[in-house]
Amino acid sequence: MRRLSRPLWIAGGAFFVGLGTLGIFIPLLPTVVFYLIAAWCFSRSHPEWAERLYRHPKYGPHLREWRDRGAITRRGKYAALGTMAFSTLVVGMTAGAGGC
Repeated sequence: MRRLSRPLWIAGGAFFVGLGTLGIFIPLLPTVVFYLIAAWCFSRSHPEWAERLYRHPKYGPHLREWRDRGAITRRGKYAALGTMAFSTLVVGMTAGAGGC
C-alpha cells in the first residue's frame, strides 16, 4: 500500500504547489493555504520537498508558523482581511455594471 500511496501524495503536493503558484497571480486564490496543503502532502511522501517549502524566503515563515504553532501571524490575518474586503468592494462595484 505504501508503494502505491507515495506517488499519489507527490501528485497531490505538486497539484497544490501549482494552485498556490497560480494564487500569486490570481488575487482570489489563496497562496499560503495551498502551500500548506502541499507541504502536508510532501511530508507524507517526500520530506525534502516539504522542507524546501518551509525554507521559501517569502512563504516559508507563514508555513513554519502554522507548522510549529498552528497559528497565522497577525500581519497575515490583516492581509487576508484587507484582501477580502477589497475583493468584496470590487465585486460590489462591478456587479451592477453587468446589466443582469
